Amino acid sequence: MAYDVNAIFQIAGIGIIIAMIHTVLKQSGKDDWAQWVTLIGFIVVLFMVASFINDLFQEIKRVFLFQ
Repeated sequence: MAYDVNAIFQIAGIGIIIAMIHTVLKQSGKDDWAQWVTLIGFIVVLFMVASFINDLFQEIKRVFLFQ
C-alpha cells in the first residue's frame, strides 16, 4: 500500500479538467450538459476514493491480523 502523491494529482487533475469543461459548457448555454459533466466527474473521483479506502481497510485488517 505504498501510495505516493500521484493519486492526489490525479484527483486534482480531474477536478481542474471538469471545472474547465463545466465553465465552457455553461458559457455556451448548455447548462444541462455542464451539470452532467460535473456529476460524471464526481462519480469517477468517488470511485477512485472508494478504491483507496478499500485498500486502506484491507491494510488495516492485514496489520491487525483480522483475516
